[in-house]
Amino acid sequence: MSRPSGGAWRALRLWLLMALLCAVSLQLVWIARIALMNLVNPQSTTFQRSEIWRLARDQHRVAWAQEWVDGDRLSDNLKRAVIASEDAGFTDHSGVEWDAVENAWSRNQRAQARATPRRPPKLVGGSTISQQLAKNLFLSSERNLPRKAQELVLTLALEALLSKQRILEIYLNNVEWGEGLFGAQAAAQHYFRRDAARLDAGSAARLAVMLPAPKRFERQFGSAQLSGRAATIVARMSAVDVP
Repeated sequence: MSRPSGGAWRALRLWLLMALLCAVSLQLVWIARIALMNLVNPQSTTFQRSEIWRLARDQHRVAWAQEWVDGDRLSDNLKRAVIASEDAGFTDHSGVEWDAVENAWSRNQRAQARATPRRPPKLVGGSTISQQLAKNLFLSSERNLPRKAQELVLTLALEALLSKQRILEIYLNNVEWGEGLFGAQAAAQHYFRRDAARLDAGSAARLAVMLPAPKRFERQFGSAQLSGRAATIVARMSAVDVP
């Protein structure tokens, strides 16, 4: 096999340099967008745009509900419930709970080892609220090492450039609570016919437990399973700190 010529090596090095510059430029653009979120509310997320495309493609219409409300108009009950359900250490960690990531990795490895063609593995996540926000704002739903590495970079940028209050505010205004249903205000109106500022502990807990699988729980909103999980969250809420 012949060795690449000097011209080929130069072309390869140029290509690698251009790829590196593009990657660095993308990081800088995303970091600048995160910094801007101190002043400007994000208009949409990557996940929301993918959902709009999916609904338009599959249903030929886009039924959508979302209304931004500032953090002081979001019930503290909801903030406590979501933190208790999704990320109990939210106010203390710097974006990543490494023990949770390690536990999730081990569980997923065992699930994949037991999987069969008829019974695919049921994977779990160990993501914090900050990681979920980074993924929803900028990334695809793929599960691979490069995407997780990118998620980590964006999570650290969120934690460095935004306050915990702002991270939680953006998260609660953009997270999915059903098909075409995004943000706490739209969810509170849809499920309880009230504003997000007026959610009591029980209602807030029911919304919080929906977050890992909102489309499934939307169809089972009155189920005993959801009610039981909500009762557990209510019991945990008094121990939760709100940023």
